[in-house]
Amino acid sequence: MNLSLEEYLPYRLAVTSAKVSGLIAKAYETRFGLTIPQWRLLAVLNEHAPLSQQDLVNRTLMDKVNVSRTVSSLITRGLVTKKSQDNDKRFQSLTLTKEGQSVVDEIIPVAKDLEHSLLGTFSKEEILSLDGLLRALWSRVDEIQK
Repeated sequence: MNLSLEEYLPYRLAVTSAKVSGLIAKAYETRFGLTIPQWRLLAVLNEHAPLSQQDLVNRTLMDKVNVSRTVSSLITRGLVTKKSQDNDKRFQSLTLTKEGQSVVDEIIPVAKDLEHSLLGTFSKEEILSLDGLLRALWSRVDEIQK
C-alpha cells in the first residue's frame, strides 16, 4: 500500500495552512511585531473577551503551554490585561487593553486585505463553496472525534 503525500488531504491542508500562515506572519511581524499565535489570541479576545486561558485553548486549539506563553508576552507588551474574579481568585479573565484594542483595530484592515488577496482569483461562487466545504470538513472532524 502506498501513500502519496501530495494527494493526502491532511498533508495538503497542513502545508496549505503553513504557507498561508507564513505569508500572514510576515505582514504581522513586520508591521506590528506580532507572531501568528499573538494575533490569534488578540483576535479571539477582540470577539469574545473576557476569556480565561482555558477558553483560549478551547477556541484556538493551541496547546496550553503555547497559550500561556503567548498570553504572558501580550501582558508584558501591555496589549492584554489579566484580572481575578472576586468570587474565585483562581479564575483569571483576560481582556484587551486600550492599546491592545488599538492594535487589533489597525490589523483588521490588513487581515481583510490579505484575505482578499488570497481569494482574489476565485469567483464569489468558488469562495462560498470553499467556505461551505471547510465548514463541512470541520463538522465532520467533530463528528469523528465524538
